[in-house]
Amino acid sequence: MDLSWPHQPLTRRRTLAAATGLAAGALLPPAPALATAAQYTNPVIWQDFADIDVIRVGDTYYASASTMHYSPGAPVLRSYDLVNWEIAGHSVPVLDFGAKYDLNGARGYVRGIWASSLAYRPSNRTFYWLGQIDFARTYLYTATAVEGPWNRLTTISTPYYDAGLLVDTDDTLYVAYGNTTISVAQLSPDGRNQVRAQEVFRTPAGVGTLEGARFYKINGQYYIFLTRPANGQYVLKSSSGPFGPYTMRQVLLDLRGPIPGGGVPHQGGLVRTQSGAWYYMAFVDAYPGGRVPALAPVTWTADGWPVVQLVDGAWGTTYPSPAVPAPPRQVTPMTGVDTFDGTTLKPGWEWNHNPDNTKWSVGNGLTLRTATVTHDLYWARNTLTHRIQGPTSTATVQLDHSAMRDGDRAGLALLRDSSAWIGLKRDGGATRVVMVTGLTMDSNWNTTGTGTEIASAPVSGGRVWLRANADIRPGAPRPGTFSYSTDGITFTRLGPAFSMGNDWRFFMGYRFALFNHATQALGGAVRVTRFEVSTP
Repeated sequence: MDLSWPHQPLTRRRTLAAATGLAAGALLPPAPALATAAQYTNPVIWQDFADIDVIRVGDTYYASASTMHYSPGAPVLRSYDLVNWEIAGHSVPVLDFGAKYDLNGARGYVRGIWASSLAYRPSNRTFYWLGQIDFARTYLYTATAVEGPWNRLTTISTPYYDAGLLVDTDDTLYVAYGNTTISVAQLSPDGRNQVRAQEVFRTPAGVGTLEGARFYKINGQYYIFLTRPANGQYVLKSSSGPFGPYTMRQVLLDLRGPIPGGGVPHQGGLVRTQSGAWYYMAFVDAYPGGRVPALAPVTWTADGWPVVQLVDGAWGTTYPSPAVPAPPRQVTPMTGVDTFDGTTLKPGWEWNHNPDNTKWSVGNGLTLRTATVTHDLYWARNTLTHRIQGPTSTATVQLDHSAMRDGDRAGLALLRDSSAWIGLKRDGGATRVVMVTGLTMDSNWNTTGTGTEIASAPVSGGRVWLRANADIRPGAPRPGTFSYSTDGITFTRLGPAFSMGNDWRFFMGYRFALFNHATQALGGAVRVTRFEVSTP
């Protein structure tokens, strides 16, 4: 069976110190010696896709990632060469795990979809997504195509923390999971129930925490790929079956990564190409942008252990491109223009918590009707988010605000636990464009600041263009700037630069966010007729 499936969660993360030096790896020639071959550059995706699980089905590669409180959850990415990726769909259509994911009396920030697993079962030509929610239970979704529809197959009472799902060569389903104490569960043939679970490994104290399991069967041996957050990767190997016993080996530790200012590549998955070559797709902590995927080739020792191929003692910035068949088509770019045509949102969009689906629509633009009366953007429903493209990119929004009502607030935010926005305030029948900063949360994700207006200008007519530029290069807080236009051609800077923090504890990186909420009464609306993400 062609293999590729592995992931992560929250009790993780000691430090984001980007370290140098020690790594168990084989050295490739320095970059100049590779110049004659077609090459790719890391990160292969400079957007926030963490806790990666990656598989191949035929000539197509798929990857899944964490999304926490964003809805729909667990995006599925697709590629034909492991380098160029598109977002194809989401495995979890709605976060129906409690009212807090609806911003209904409670909030689900930094909960929801953590490290989870994506697998494909050839016997029934079905994709499987498996993940635990809130340390309470595990959910299993299936689909016959990654675009969906995805449907919940079952709920299992055991929370498989940071799970990796294996479809064995005899079609049996196994799950590896746990933090420090690693266990393996066997599921029933239909995948609906657990029939056996057993502890298979206890991490030595000298290693620390291991989690983020990915489960494989390769050449008759069983492997559990584990991360040491946030600076190492280890692997367990069993020659005696999925329940062990397992022996452990270090794959990398404190390895210099491919992004200046970023962290150590870790927590991802192994995948084999059609020609039999192996690759490791990990993520790199790269805040304020988030955790971004990087790719490196892998070889195997004679006794069956994976070895990451290094360049000058580090995870390479460039490598020879994987030798794969010509793609059947070009993937859809993750940047560009969206005019919100059709009847559904394109898969690059995710809501901040579940939306109120009666308060938005697409077709001839995106209409956002006010769904919440609040002065706190973090409580406002129907805030629609888009990942930021690194290292720097700009989002420009064309906004029809003619249907706003007094007290309404609408605009474009740089959204995280410390946020700022440019947008419109309508009060007393007059509309102003404003820049607001000081939207903040504490470490328990409670609001500590609802924002302060620090710049404004009057606008007339019913249309305005809003722009946010984001620098998400890691290693330090970075500037975000805002501007507006009344003709779509000449833009005027509004307000000072906003400092985008690079702390890791919110886990998700900054996003562009479209919002419209009321402070007095519902009934107003705005229409986004064009959204564009561009890079220099």
